[in-house]
Amino acid sequence: MITWNPWHGCHKISAGCRHCYVYREDMAFGSALPTSEIRKTASFRLPLKRDRKKNWKYPAGSQFALCFTSDLLIEEADLWRPEIWDIIRQRHDCTFFFFTKRIERLEHCLPDDWGDGYDNLAIGCTVENQDRADFRMPIFLSLPIKHRLVIVAPMLRQIDLSKYLDPDIIEQVSVGGESGKYARPLNYDWVLDMHAQCKDAGIPFNFHQTGSYLIKDGRQYHIPREHQHSQARKAGLDDISFNKIG
Repeated sequence: MITWNPWHGCHKISAGCRHCYVYREDMAFGSALPTSEIRKTASFRLPLKRDRKKNWKYPAGSQFALCFTSDLLIEEADLWRPEIWDIIRQRHDCTFFFFTKRIERLEHCLPDDWGDGYDNLAIGCTVENQDRADFRMPIFLSLPIKHRLVIVAPMLRQIDLSKYLDPDIIEQVSVGGESGKYARPLNYDWVLDMHAQCKDAGIPFNFHQTGSYLIKDGRQYHIPREHQHSQARKAGLDDISFNKIG
């Protein structure tokens, strides 16, 4: 998976943003500009790069994770976003993913040729607690999107998504904990409950990250950053990888 960040910077808008890794990493690396300042990056046109032979630097079949140090739908990027849609259209031979906490802005940001969505783009709606799930999920399900993912991360509470889990509309639910020194703990019982909801609905489930602190059988464990993905995989809860896009 290739990370493509055409712009950098974001604003905290809900409980899941409190310990955002983007802010943390900017502080760690001594960024001269505030994280809340939204700015274009040198990677703005990354998928269109070519090699010395004029071939695509990233060949057909490449997968791009889009806007992981910002939000594709953030207001300050409204003037830049049309070019991103154009790049996704041009690279119809690649697949793209983005996750957002601003799903309510999507209908105002879509290109004229969107129709019912692009075949090579998946959109993930992020929810971190019941309040945000009940606000964002009805909007998410009402929009014209070809490939829908639900990202429960950082999971801050037990969440009931059962009334939103339509297997004809949602292609995967992925759960993760919060990372960093001040991360809020993830209770493994919440993960098991979400896994059960997905199993009952017939939707693929993915446990992608434990977070820094995992509560299991009444005991809290500290999971080093480098092991948070592998420890989640060892739980054996994943069904299938998301592979319908394209």
